[in-house]
Amino acid sequence: MTYPRPRLAALAVRRVCTRCRRPEVVCYCAALPTLDTVTRVVILQHPRERDMPIGTARMASLCLPQARLHVGMRWDERSALHDALRDPARPPILLYPGPGARDILREPPSGPVTLVVVDGTWSQAKTVVRDNPALGALPRYAFTTPEPTHYRIRREPRAEYVSTIEALMHVLGVLEGDPARFRALLDPLNAMIDAHLAQHGRGLSPRVRRRGRMPRPLRDRLPATITDRFDDLVCVVGEANVWPYRVEKQGTGDLVHWVAYRPGTGELFDVVAAPERMLTPGTPLHIELDADRLLAGAPRASLHAAFGRFLRATDVICSWGTFGPELYRASGGRLPDDWLDLRAVAQRLTTGKVGPLEDYAARTVAPPSSPLAAGRAGRRLAMLADIVRAWRAFPPSNDRPLDCV
Repeated sequence: MTYPRPRLAALAVRRVCTRCRRPEVVCYCAALPTLDTVTRVVILQHPRERDMPIGTARMASLCLPQARLHVGMRWDERSALHDALRDPARPPILLYPGPGARDILREPPSGPVTLVVVDGTWSQAKTVVRDNPALGALPRYAFTTPEPTHYRIRREPRAEYVSTIEALMHVLGVLEGDPARFRALLDPLNAMIDAHLAQHGRGLSPRVRRRGRMPRPLRDRLPATITDRFDDLVCVVGEANVWPYRVEKQGTGDLVHWVAYRPGTGELFDVVAAPERMLTPGTPLHIELDADRLLAGAPRASLHAAFGRFLRATDVICSWGTFGPELYRASGGRLPDDWLDLRAVAQRLTTGKVGPLEDYAARTVAPPSSPLAAGRAGRRLAMLADIVRAWRAFPPSNDRPLDCV
């Protein structure tokens, strides 16, 4: 892949704070308070919200030592939410408006709780709650804000809506019995807004690209996971025993081949599992593995146990889209909480359509690496590893136009 070389005369040095992940000229870390809580706070962030430069979920997690921030869309079988919902000393509640929601400011629950908050646009939050029955089953609370939002740089769909950190300010103030103490959560929010507006006043708005200015460097569009936690990345590909659309499926999640690879260390996982329902005639041809090898595969439980031993607590699962992880979970397996959709990353880096994995890899990497395992999965796994290595090789960008802060 080719990318434009920056014109040094048009650029200014840009350094990024490693804590808040904002450019130093708009860093808000000096305003961050430390607020201990009895309440256990679990923030579930939609993946598309993670890289928003003016989001407040990470800001809130930096202020609250007892808070945990997790990124993803499907949480029913993921250990972060699974463990949080099973704390008998702090039963879970969901902060989300809707039918049956109780006013948490007027009728707060008694005793310590686990407060689950969904972070994202209202459309994204609605999708996350809708697609996760475990969230929908939680006792639901909401509130009407007692004051206008301080979030002057992002428009909410309704006047009574507030940012994530403002919602936590109001709710924790009631749950912890000390509203005045949690007003400190507004300090970093106001610091971020003031810095952003100061840059905007200088004609340096991130939303406006001036004619003749250089586009945002590719490395700056990458998730921090790829640049900062490369050794934790685990690329995965799954293959299924696929039935025709017009034939009723006999069960779900018929995983027959699961491969994984750590680009940072070279560790490989490759297990073929025997199908749990009749092997369809087209499956061997589709996934490029002999029928005899598939039928002689390991039991599904053995695959899950072996992959559990392969994984580490710090691993970040990487896949092209959601099919592989969803197939693995549907088969009864569990994956780490951290997950990265490489197709979504490619969309942020590419002008136009990304296309299938094979097409994107052909445009990004030349020549391609040899397959890492047998079958189509082994070939696709090598493509994923090549792609994340190519992305990580983008030149570091301390030089970046100030109109992109």
